[in-house]
Amino acid sequence: MNTSILDDFKNAWDKPNNSLAQIIIINVVIFVVINVINVLLFFSGLEGLSRSYMSFLALPSSLSFDGPGTSFLLRPWTIFTYMFVHERFFHILFNMLFLYWFGRIINEFLGHKRIIGLYVTGGLVGGLAYILLYNLFPVFQSIVNSSQLIGASAGVFAVVVGAAVFMPNYTFFLLFLGPVKIKYIALFYVFMSFIQTTGSNAGGEIAHLGGAAMGWLFITQLRKGNDLGDWVINVMNFFKSFFVKQPKIKVTHRSAPKRSARKKAEKKSARVTKTEQEEIDAILDKISQSGYESLSKDEKQKLFDASKK
Repeated sequence: MNTSILDDFKNAWDKPNNSLAQIIIINVVIFVVINVINVLLFFSGLEGLSRSYMSFLALPSSLSFDGPGTSFLLRPWTIFTYMFVHERFFHILFNMLFLYWFGRIINEFLGHKRIIGLYVTGGLVGGLAYILLYNLFPVFQSIVNSSQLIGASAGVFAVVVGAAVFMPNYTFFLLFLGPVKIKYIALFYVFMSFIQTTGSNAGGEIAHLGGAAMGWLFITQLRKGNDLGDWVINVMNFFKSFFVKQPKIKVTHRSAPKRSARKKAEKKSARVTKTEQEEIDAILDKISQSGYESLSKDEKQKLFDASKK
């Protein structure tokens, strides 16, 4: 009862297999900090400074060094920072709701690390699509040097489409509409983003489509045994190693197993791994064709166990 808000956040953050909640917490904390700073700057008469510090976080579309705006080439880190930055309440609200709803599917059946991979790679591809198309098409020439992008939408679209590709017949119960398969929800939002690329938020809609394309590619490649998010986890673990103290390793000596026995064990392990992978692939194919509800209890358990490895 006496725990503080910080303790509550810390407890939520430290839960195991909790990447989905951690991404949401990061977005919410940054949103709160940015808006508190903006209020303080407003009452201090320094409102203009908010645009200055936001330019260090937002993703610019410009690749020019001599334009009136900021060049991406001078601030390459913004390809990562922009996907965690929101200023408007409803912007972050709907992004986090969709991330939570669809992210639970990925988290439950593919593991919490895949959420990170999908979100980050979707955000990266969405950001790069925004930069590429703004510099490629003449229609954006008048705004390319001043346009900037913020928001988690590209990463969220990757998770939404990824979940829909993975389990297309999974059903959400929507207010006023009743049960709707998530493949139709994903298709609706992708189509809406496509037709709105001619509007005032063309850059954001292009990023949505880039993230959606990455979500589709991520899952289709995962079914082939290629995890496109592996490098994200490896980079995170590399930087984490500088801050997390590694346990001391106790070295002991014991005789090595006989070569023949070791080879037999390795072959047996390889057969088991190959068999397990074939079973998981068959289950994923069944989900794609008939939906998650068609799985038996044993198949659901095998998929759940595999997601934890």
